[in-house]
Amino acid sequence: MRTPRRGSAFEQAEAAFKAVTKRNEPTAKGPVTPPAGKEMVSLRLDRDVLAHFQDDGPGWQDRINAALRAAAGLAPE
Repeated sequence: MRTPRRGSAFEQAEAAFKAVTKRNEPTAKGPVTPPAGKEMVSLRLDRDVLAHFQDDGPGWQDRINAALRAAAGLAPE
């Protein structure tokens, strides 16, 4: 494999990519907090529990979220 030369198109593209994908560094005020919203996770549930929520059709993930919020004592969205 050939090593890219200094200033090559490869190095320029890599530098441009790094410039726009740089992670937010903590500021003097504190760490950067992620925006509010949903987060994708992988969760193992008993089959009968999953079937219970899926039986009512689309929206089963929202129903599971609502049940978890209630169980955790959090306010409904």
